[in-house]
Amino acid sequence: MDHSAHHTGSAHAGHENHGSDHAHDHGAHDRHGHAQHTGASWGMAAKATLHCLTGCAIGEILGMVIGTALLWGNVETMILAITLAFLFGYSFTLIAVRRAGLDFTSAVKVALAADTVSIAVMELVDNGIIALTPGAMDAHLSDGLFWGALLGGFAVAFLITTPVNKWMIGRGKGHAVVHAYH
Repeated sequence: MDHSAHHTGSAHAGHENHGSDHAHDHGAHDRHGHAQHTGASWGMAAKATLHCLTGCAIGEILGMVIGTALLWGNVETMILAITLAFLFGYSFTLIAVRRAGLDFTSAVKVALAADTVSIAVMELVDNGIIALTPGAMDAHLSDGLFWGALLGGFAVAFLITTPVNKWMIGRGKGHAVVHAYH
């Protein structure tokens, strides 16, 4: 997946300011030479969250469909869905940074740093909504309640995770880690 959509920050001397805590030769500095937190735009945070949501949604829907189709219990289905959400979420970043030339071990570290908090918050919110929606966990694939709870959970998770990603990117964490490989 192309992470270039994440680059909406200001540029200085042809380099992006990644909002890192570390001093750089580029970007904003205070009068003492310390790197300043420039923050992340809401657009950048929304794009990072949408990237994460895409992988999570594919994994979660696949897990819910498999578990529901196989008539698994709620706990087993949710475990599969969450596992696949993390797997697909990490995979999208892993593929992108591998294309940028990182070796596998380094790419895994970048994917873990970039996506763990975002995916965890998203999964907590989404699965919490599904679990708390009366009848949603017992609904079948053909029921509107199943899809309504699942898609509604994604929408709420997006709204809650976007500010988390904005805060993290503004501090050089989360999806900001991926920016160095573009």
